[in-house]
Amino acid sequence: MLFLSDNAAAVHPAVWEAMRAADAPDAPYDNDALSQRLDGAFSALFGRDCAALWVATGTAANCLALASMVPPHGGVICHREAHIETDEGGAPGFYLHGAKLMLVDGEGGKVSADVVEALAASLRGDVHQVQPHALSVTQASEYGRVYQPDELAELASVAKRRGLGFHIDGARFANAVAFLGCDPSEACQGADALSFGCVKNGGMSAEAIIFFDPALADLTRYRRKRAGHLQSKGRYQAAQLLAMVEGDLWLSNARAANAAAQHIARAAGARLLHPVEANEIFLMVDAEERQALRDQGFAFYDWGSDAARLVTAWNNRADHVEALARAIAAL
Repeated sequence: MLFLSDNAAAVHPAVWEAMRAADAPDAPYDNDALSQRLDGAFSALFGRDCAALWVATGTAANCLALASMVPPHGGVICHREAHIETDEGGAPGFYLHGAKLMLVDGEGGKVSADVVEALAASLRGDVHQVQPHALSVTQASEYGRVYQPDELAELASVAKRRGLGFHIDGARFANAVAFLGCDPSEACQGADALSFGCVKNGGMSAEAIIFFDPALADLTRYRRKRAGHLQSKGRYQAAQLLAMVEGDLWLSNARAANAAAQHIARAAGARLLHPVEANEIFLMVDAEERQALRDQGFAFYDWGSDAARLVTAWNNRADHVEALARAIAAL
């Protein structure tokens, strides 16, 4: 009974079928018919013109997006526990040729507009200090917390006033939209670029970088090739993305994962370390309690010495979710 990560979930059958249907000769790289449909599909999703580029990983999506905004001597403001800081093996420094991550704090892994403004205001505008060129936030955050549209609007306002590019790491963007129940454009309000996650949500090996600024997309096409992410059979990447977004699959998968997380959260009660707003649950459980759960067949990650992180996915079986909820309630 697997609650380790939504990265471990199965590939959705519709995605497999889309890839099988793409298994016919077509133009290489991103000149195939499916890749050529991506801009239109995502423009329809967000209700505005945008450019969509496929890549293989979320790390590449984040770093290529940021590289389009930040020179090597610049910086990226982000949360101290953002994925680009804690879980990407130094990839931002590699892709951005040494640009600095400028770390700030915030409850639940979220960055506030006031904190961004305070950091920017504290810097001298001279060559002796790294100057920020971009702001990156995670929707939903590393603790499964979701930015409301008004919070994003405030962040976008600060970014614009300070001349910063605004990037959103949307590895779990679908879960955030499902929680908010809003138009997708509202959940990434004001962003110049969005890393649109699919692998965690039923995809196999495709993520999308969505650019709301076409000039950034044009630059990133060159950077994507240089980084080794321009796959010669790109139609298989495009097929996965189209299978997710041209129907309601991306959102229905996220709703299923969120619903499973809510069921577990209700059983956890006062053990919750953070409100459950997406598909991550952080519990106060000691080592003995964690072992008791594992002895019953549940797989999850420890979170420090006295807590655990559990992640639900689109395909968690209802009986497994129910069994976990009962096991936690009984601790």
